[in-house]
Amino acid sequence: QVQLVESGGGLVQPGGSLRLSCAAAGFTFSTYGMKWVRQAPGKGLEWVSAINSAGTSTSYADSVKGRFTISRDNAKNTLYLQMNNLKREDTAVYYCAKAGEPRPRSQGTQVTVSS
Repeated sequence: QVQLVESGGGLVQPGGSLRLSCAAAGFTFSTYGMKWVRQAPGKGLEWVSAINSAGTSTSYADSVKGRFTISRDNAKNTLYLQMNNLKREDTAVYYCAKAGEPRPRSQGTQVTVSS
């Protein structure tokens, strides 16, 4: 059974940083590309970033490029999202998912950027 558990969210001031983690279980994590998506209040899902199975190729939405960094540790079955210079518009619930999944299956972690 696939399990993805996000953590690391919280309340942060504009310009601050957070590091999200996603612990994976129930599948061979190292063989799947992974992604982060987010959903802001009252809005639809937004793709944020993706990484290939080996961690050698990454991609980002224009809205986060240069501020967010996706990475993974296949030995720990964990996906990360380092978020720097956070803006109010980054406020959302953040989800991790397999790259090919149309919708996240997990609970997500809330990120709130506010002064």
